[in-house]
Amino acid sequence: MPKESDESSKEEQSKIDKDGAENTVETSEEMIRKSIRRNTPSPHRLTPQSSPPRFVSVEELMETAKGVTNLALAHEIVMNSAFQVKPYEPGEGSLEKQVKEIMHKAFWDCLESQLNDDPPSYSHAVTLVGEIKETLLSFLLPGQSRLRGQIEEALDLSLIQQEAENRALDINKVAKFIIDMMGTFCAPLRDEDIKQLREITDIVPLFKSIFAVLDKMKIDMANFAVSSLRPHLLQQSVEYERKKFQEFLEKQPNALDFTQKWLQDTADYVTGGGTEGGATCTPNSAQLSLHNHAYLRLLKWDHDAESFPETLLMDQGRFQEMQQELEQLALVASVLLIVYNSAGEAISGLPGLMERLKKTIKILLAEMHTPSFNADETFAAVAEKMCVELRGCLSQHGFSPFSSDRENTLKGQIVAAKSADNPIRKVIDSRIQMYLLGFLESSAHRCAPALPGGLTPISKELEEIAVKLGRLVTFNKLVYSPFYHKILQDILKQGETWITLGND
Repeated sequence: MPKESDESSKEEQSKIDKDGAENTVETSEEMIRKSIRRNTPSPHRLTPQSSPPRFVSVEELMETAKGVTNLALAHEIVMNSAFQVKPYEPGEGSLEKQVKEIMHKAFWDCLESQLNDDPPSYSHAVTLVGEIKETLLSFLLPGQSRLRGQIEEALDLSLIQQEAENRALDINKVAKFIIDMMGTFCAPLRDEDIKQLREITDIVPLFKSIFAVLDKMKIDMANFAVSSLRPHLLQQSVEYERKKFQEFLEKQPNALDFTQKWLQDTADYVTGGGTEGGATCTPNSAQLSLHNHAYLRLLKWDHDAESFPETLLMDQGRFQEMQQELEQLALVASVLLIVYNSAGEAISGLPGLMERLKKTIKILLAEMHTPSFNADETFAAVAEKMCVELRGCLSQHGFSPFSSDRENTLKGQIVAAKSADNPIRKVIDSRIQMYLLGFLESSAHRCAPALPGGLTPISKELEEIAVKLGRLVTFNKLVYSPFYHKILQDILKQGETWITLGND
């Protein structure tokens, strides 16, 4: 990079190191700070105090926030298999971007002017070679001494400087060595970039392109390091996250208030008739069952009105995403159940029809969680589209079309499914909850539960969510088990006898 912009480059890389992945996930620091601000008890909230409050200094709070931020980044790497480092770019039209462009242009113009002098001056060029050399050396592994020797020899700056002073420097030869070495280090997806470098003949555009490709290679190396680190980080992250949360708890003694409320509310819900049926549990199984029910409640969470449990703040976005996916799937399954019950054997078993109908419904419901979504218009469109598909299908297979009354009845049933109180939607939703609870309870035995009736059309998507949920729950339990055990034990002892937990 040009020296004038070297500091800017280092600042950009520092931002990548601190924030993790720009544009891949919400900035970890912003996410955790917003969550802490929203969920930390304040004097204006009537929440139970786990211990007398104590005053902490600004320095203590900043150190705590820093620790939680680092924890959030490590957690994101472990839990998000798609986590990637992305290059930082200042916003379009921002002052930062304008300054960066001006500085870069000034440097490259100066380099071009020096090379066009008679005789040419190579001071800027030698500086660039030195920076490229440092970057190439940073790509080396500890045992690659032979390649290190080649780079040190070919890019010996003192020798290059002497050659430049004696007008004996072959800058094209130096550039060729650099490109060859980049080709040795780069990932296969950069082969085309290396090929294009070999086709550039002008020195200034060539060096600009070399730095652009090197920046890409740095990101590739960073992402390779992340993927290599993940298995080792996973082994240590349970202890690491538990330790960090304990440190946070020491600074914020009431930092488990919302977690306790979440578990207590779940116990009240379960024992108060929120679930169907019942089965007497042993102490250990009571804790496990209550805890699993609690995780399911997170998939029905009112994120605007309820404070999320502190122990799950870093995964709140993941739970919210699954919640929205499940809401859409419940509607898809409800509409398909209505359609197939209405048409009966006429369309039963027709290859490809269910997938086509499902795809159509999902497309129409794609924006259902956006502010602009109009439920009445959308479900009217879904009903109309289903009737059109049915007309064509019945005609194609020699069946009589629906009468106007029957078609209007079907449309009315589909439109009614938009309501959360719709009986069919409630049945589908209950069966989804039953399946997910069975998945959590059977995960220890590595045995997937049977799929309840009516969920066959969404079985693939539902299983993917169940696996994602199971991974989150398992990891969360491992990290916070000491904290959960005490809270659950206290809750279960309040009734003097072990509670009877319901099974959906």
